[in-house]
Amino acid sequence: QVQLVESGGGLVQAGGSLRLSCAASGRTFSSCTLGWFRQAPGKEREFVAAIWCSIGLTYYADSVKGRFTISRDNAKNTAYLQMNSLKPEDTAVYYCALNGRASARYRVGAEYDYWGQGTQVTDST
Repeated sequence: QVQLVESGGGLVQAGGSLRLSCAASGRTFSSCTLGWFRQAPGKEREFVAAIWCSIGLTYYADSVKGRFTISRDNAKNTAYLQMNSLKPEDTAVYYCALNGRASARYRVGAEYDYWGQGTQVTDST
């Protein structure tokens, strides 16, 4: 089993920055895909970013490309989502998720085996 715990959410003004963390514990994988998703009120969950754990290849939704950066620290079993130039439309609950394989279907939530509880990011403007 794997447990994922997100942290770092909060209130932020438009144009500001936040860094989300996702700490993983439990089983480890030689290769995996770590993804960030978000869900705004009244909307479906959407893909934000993903990283292949072993080689660090990254993928982003068009809506966050150039503003968000996903990274991981394998020694700490922790992934990060650095969010800059935040916009009101970035307000959502952000979830990290883990797929125990390096997957090309990183945008598909159903491909992920484990999910965190979510952390709220809210525009305070």
